Amino acid sequence: MLLLEYHNLLLKSILTERFNSATAASIDQVISDFDGVTFHISTPETKSKILVSISVKCYPDLLQHGAQQVLEREYGQYITETESGYDFSLMVDLENLPAEPEAKEDLIRRISLLKRNTMAAPFEKAIDEHHRLAEASKGFNPENAPTGEGTEVMVIRYREEEAMYIQASHDRVTVIFSTVFREETDRIFGKVFLSEFVDARRRAIQNAPQVLYRNDPPLEIRNIPGVKDDGTGDIGYITFVLFPRHLTPQRREESISHIQTFRDYFHYHIKAAKAYMHSRMRRRVADFLKVLNRAKPEVEESEKKEKKTASGRSFRVQT
Repeated sequence: MLLLEYHNLLLKSILTERFNSATAASIDQVISDFDGVTFHISTPETKSKILVSISVKCYPDLLQHGAQQVLEREYGQYITETESGYDFSLMVDLENLPAEPEAKEDLIRRISLLKRNTMAAPFEKAIDEHHRLAEASKGFNPENAPTGEGTEVMVIRYREEEAMYIQASHDRVTVIFSTVFREETDRIFGKVFLSEFVDARRRAIQNAPQVLYRNDPPLEIRNIPGVKDDGTGDIGYITFVLFPRHLTPQRREESISHIQTFRDYFHYHIKAAKAYMHSRMRRRVADFLKVLNRAKPEVEESEKKEKKTASGRSFRVQT
């Protein structure tokens, strides 16, 4: 299976080309990403100043959970006035780039991770809350320790009909994805993939997060406005339980990157599986047609002989 990259490859390639080019050039390109995210990279003022803007459907939700602070921490001096029609903008002056090649590469990497860093804010907030609750529970007996029940469930409506729900407690961080299956085949493939997640943890990868799947809303989000069970099975709820071993300072960044791209990874492989099945069926049909084209009815020996008409003229029977 293909593991999707966390950065935008096209944005990274454009920046790499511009940063390493000896001559400046005009840029005006719109780049689409997963989940309806749009980038606009342009040179509105001069060819030496590159403006990178991003539009995210759920940006108001992200701002409520610390997105502005995360972006200021990551991009600092490059933040500029937001371009009209977008949610956040960066300005890079090609005449004032870092001198060291490693620093240039790091800047390109950070800008290409703009979507990832924007979406990371609620996850960082949940992990920090988990550590706070875990520290507070150390002085209590297990029965009386503050569990974090009743803590805020952060709702990130990142797609038209889908959302992420994130909640922290003293011993875990729970992430719930709601996803819409438009077709019955998508639902079947989805169940197969998700059962593999569950079986992989049971068989081989003991340190993997716990994965649960259900068609009705989990208990943690049933009282949230907008969450409903229509009974059709078109909406599925996928729950990831991240344990303290996934939330250490050494692993938290990787865990955030993995978990926020799950929906894209999941639906990408459903479509890839359907495309593979269709290609196999087309190949089998082509093989059958070859067999049929090679098949010819056997001609009776009597039909191969010459026959004569009443006038004595001979002829062969054509098959």
